Amino acid sequence: MTPMELDDVRVDAYMTTGVDTVSPETWVTDVVDQLKAGSQYGGLPVVDEGDHLLGFVGAIDLLEVHGSEQVTSVMSRNPVVVRPEMTVKNAARVIFRTGHQFLPVVDDDGVLLGMFSNGDAVRSQIERTTPSKVQSTREMLERTHGISIRVTERDVTVSSLIPTQREVHGDELEGRTYELKNGLAEPLIVVSYGSETLLVDGHHRALAARRLDIDRMAAHVLTVSPEEVGQLGLRRIARLGGLDSLADVEVNDYVQHPLIEKTESAQ
Repeated sequence: MTPMELDDVRVDAYMTTGVDTVSPETWVTDVVDQLKAGSQYGGLPVVDEGDHLLGFVGAIDLLEVHGSEQVTSVMSRNPVVVRPEMTVKNAARVIFRTGHQFLPVVDDDGVLLGMFSNGDAVRSQIERTTPSKVQSTREMLERTHGISIRVTERDVTVSSLIPTQREVHGDELEGRTYELKNGLAEPLIVVSYGSETLLVDGHHRALAARRLDIDRMAAHVLTVSPEEVGQLGLRRIARLGGLDSLADVEVNDYVQHPLIEKTESAQ
């Protein structure tokens, strides 16, 4: 995938639709009840009968406000918005520059279409970069073994995965755990080899899932027949490393990830 393709990804492909809203006449006490019920944005867009965006009411707007007040008296007006045709890259820039974690998406008439969050921006990049990883893995295996490989998408059982990597970094494992909890983790890349499922890409994510007792994960599955390939290189790597399950992968908590640089305090 080229940079131009990523630049062309639009907000409307990743925004969340069907967002809960309130009217300006809603009582504050009712808004509080809605927020307690679990608004993922920590607040609610305020719209009129035609779904035109009038403002936004968040938990901070309700501090020390009597429940008999109406939303119109406490909501934040003229909220920053993004358009559905904007690129994800530009919407992410707006989020970054304004310090918001999410923004309403409106059309040219000001009608609320959905919400776009920083999580949606991350998800767009995850979903767009994964196919290139799959393709490069597929090409490598096809070139190495002189075969044609079928790729499918399905859930795999985490406990049955055979790793091909002996060690993961503890700090990156924490990051992948956070992503899993927030629904941001990209699919694994695995090779189905007879009755075995070899993990190619996503060791940190798989270990995070194991930590969180998640037994099924989405994966791109490359199928290789043992009848066509008697000695699969990835299986040999796992066997030589003594890797039969995720329990055999070591978590290195003592050495920080090589990409993370820290300043040294002056002595």
